Amino acid sequence: MTSFVRRLTVGSTIPHVPVHHQKFKPTIEIPAFPLLPHNIQRPLGIALRSRKYWRVEAVGPVGRSEGGDSTKKAGGGPGPGPCSYSLGDRTTEVERRERNRTVEVVVAAGVTVVLGVGNRVLYKLALVPLKHYPFFLAQLATFGYVLVYFSVLYLRYHAGIVTDEMLSMPKAPFLAVGLLEALGAATGMAAGAILSGASIPILSQTFLVWQILLSIIFLGRRYRINQLLGCFLVAVGVIISVASGSSSGHSLKEAGMFWSLLMIVSFLFQAADTVLKEVIFLDAAQRLKGGSIDLFVVNSYGSAFQALFICLLLPFLSKLWGIPFSQLPNYLKDGAACFLNIGGTLSSRCDGAPLLPLLFVIVNMGFNISLLHLLKISSAVVSSLASTFSVPISVYVFTLPLPYLGVASSLPTGFVAGAIILVTGLLIYAWTPSGSTAALPSPSN
Repeated sequence: MTSFVRRLTVGSTIPHVPVHHQKFKPTIEIPAFPLLPHNIQRPLGIALRSRKYWRVEAVGPVGRSEGGDSTKKAGGGPGPGPCSYSLGDRTTEVERRERNRTVEVVVAAGVTVVLGVGNRVLYKLALVPLKHYPFFLAQLATFGYVLVYFSVLYLRYHAGIVTDEMLSMPKAPFLAVGLLEALGAATGMAAGAILSGASIPILSQTFLVWQILLSIIFLGRRYRINQLLGCFLVAVGVIISVASGSSSGHSLKEAGMFWSLLMIVSFLFQAADTVLKEVIFLDAAQRLKGGSIDLFVVNSYGSAFQALFICLLLPFLSKLWGIPFSQLPNYLKDGAACFLNIGGTLSSRCDGAPLLPLLFVIVNMGFNISLLHLLKISSAVVSSLASTFSVPISVYVFTLPLPYLGVASSLPTGFVAGAIILVTGLLIYAWTPSGSTAALPSPSN
């Protein structure tokens, strides 16, 4: 029996010659049977080899001309199959997204550091006209943010950026955020009224420790040794650069253990607040099926509940600031007159208002938004490192001749050494050993 066949893989057209299968040589490749009509759209080439038995090999789909022969690749050999192209494209896409994400995190961290420096410097400048009314400035920021955030949320909702699904998220986590922020502010004010200014930067480094512990407990994160070492060096660098040469250790002893522990608890509340916000973003990604909740939803509801709890704590907070609760209305009235720089003899003591306080409020709002954005795209620990990095830079800025502040302060004796340790810690934290992956939440399922 004879049959006429053609080669269906690469190569030139084979003339129609009779072939007897019993005379096949082991090294000769013979194309298979003609393709069925239904397979003409996507032909599947088949090669048959004879090694004392029939061996059928599937050769991936190849393009064919109308004459039935495939065109040879420019390199002279078969190119990679469809699966090779798919895997290569996917790998390239993943690498490109990872690079873009890294760039986004670095840029967001840089913006956060700049705004953090501006926030600290402008707070000091805002207290020049409002030096007798710091409690008014705190309440102005707290309640002013509620109005601003909800106004922006309203505009973003009507623009289609904020959806009904985002607004229907459970409100209990936002309630907890507001409570934690209010408790952090109350305990921080209470301890800050007793502790010296030099001791607070030392105690504030417990904020980073709390964040790492809480993210391990509630987010299931696992940190590499270099990340933990980097965080430790950052904390040490801040302590050396800010508190060196001061009597901070002696001040801590004088203030007593209770107030130091109370300040540490204050930073626990603040760290829990940031970790809870990260939980909200992760939960929203699941509820919104891969989507992301808008920043202003979190800021608006969190600030609203914080203002609610601040109202409940006003009698306690006003006492901490040395203001009898019965005199609080008059205090707020005088603070508003000073803020607006009106009121005759009162305004003469409020030079720089309302410009400096308004600048502080605007920059502080931008700092909070950028900090939350950085937390959203990275983690609470990364946002904390960016905020911490702004501390020694602020110390250096205060050594410059700034308006309204009078004589510039001098750098602490260990500032340069502390700054070097801090930067080294950041580099160690960011370093990724080959073959390792960044700290990620463990799978919940």
